[in-house]
Amino acid sequence: MTQRLSHASLWAFFIYMAGAALTFVTQVAIARMVGPASYGIYAYVFAWIALLSYGATLGFHVAVMRFVPTYLTTKQPPMALGFIMLGAKACIAAALVISLIGILLVTQEAHELDPELAGSLLIGMATLPLVTVYLAGGGLVRAFEALISALLPERIVRDGLVLTLLCGAAYLTSWRLDAVAVMWMLFIASAVAACITAFASWRHWPVELNFGKPAYAFREWWPSLLPIVIMVFIDTLMNRTAVMLLGWDGYVKDAGIFSAAANMAMLIALPRVAVSSAFAPTIARLSAHNDVARLQTVFAKATILSCAGGLALAMPLLMFTETIFHLLGSGFSSGVELTRILVVGQLIGVAAGPQQQLLTMAGHERAAATLMAVSAVINILGCIAGIALDGVVGAAVSTSAMLIFWSISQAVYIHVRLGILPGVGWTVKARVRSEQSDKVL
Repeated sequence: MTQRLSHASLWAFFIYMAGAALTFVTQVAIARMVGPASYGIYAYVFAWIALLSYGATLGFHVAVMRFVPTYLTTKQPPMALGFIMLGAKACIAAALVISLIGILLVTQEAHELDPELAGSLLIGMATLPLVTVYLAGGGLVRAFEALISALLPERIVRDGLVLTLLCGAAYLTSWRLDAVAVMWMLFIASAVAACITAFASWRHWPVELNFGKPAYAFREWWPSLLPIVIMVFIDTLMNRTAVMLLGWDGYVKDAGIFSAAANMAMLIALPRVAVSSAFAPTIARLSAHNDVARLQTVFAKATILSCAGGLALAMPLLMFTETIFHLLGSGFSSGVELTRILVVGQLIGVAAGPQQQLLTMAGHERAAATLMAVSAVINILGCIAGIALDGVVGAAVSTSAMLIFWSISQAVYIHVRLGILPGVGWTVKARVRSEQSDKVL
């Protein structure tokens, strides 16, 4: 099982790295072609799209990786089918409602907004349902254990198409490129990604789900879904808090610079995310059988993979931070210091391993949601104070401190309540104890 986890994590890591490289090139192209001010508007609008679209999934893209593998393992395909049908309908309905409300609000306040910002927000609200579709569909495909097909639309297709359209518009037309133009490209790319995800869901659909009528267990699902919805929403909010607060306060350019720095620092988290993608269905199955011993073994392996990959990425990133931001243009030079501050928090996170996924898949959604909510409140208050005291640097310090607090609090809970040794330090300690026991025997 651990060997299969390693192979799946490695493939996921390659896809995430390829996607990160593609995203980096795309962000550089956008920043250089539209300038810091328009890039700030794009980053601010994209932050809102991410927050609302993840919220519109209602936690389905995470919960489906827990319930569907469990139901298929325990020979309950009607329950799996019922959960899929209910989740898909709820996601689409929520996305359309949020999109319409957003369009109405932007339309009413358009006269008070910058025209470029208003236009970008309108297109962003129209893009929201498409993003929700490929997020929810990607979770479903992952539940079917088709990891590559689940990751490609969002990680490769979307940004690859945006970059293609951007270069085509820049070199083959005389269009004026600004945030509005980039948002139109994102709309087209998201539509393509949604279609590919829908096809992947159909292609990898398990045969056993084709027979029988769907069954529903609202009382069983709701206690788990509510914490997951909260976690998904708060997780996205935590990643975008500083950008949204800076943009809300009128520091749109600084919001773009912070977004670029945060995207750089989040590269370090890619190994943990890749491990989590392969890790989730396995955790759900082991938890269903209450196999704590194997759960500890698999989590230890995942933690080592997460930490090793994060450290391997951190060193070159810190060495070439100035060179990377030089590619973005002279207006982004302040992002160097921000990136180095944010890297500290990300390193602590990868050293702790995929803790949030462990809690969610092991049935401790409420505790995970509570810890995340406390961390998010701390981050919001910290960013408000940090921006007031030291501008964008203060926001970076607050964000990094929040990541450290969140990682430590999850590690303590996992050790106390699940009886699992979290983090690299605990993993090494457990290995040493095991070797000593073998020598005694």
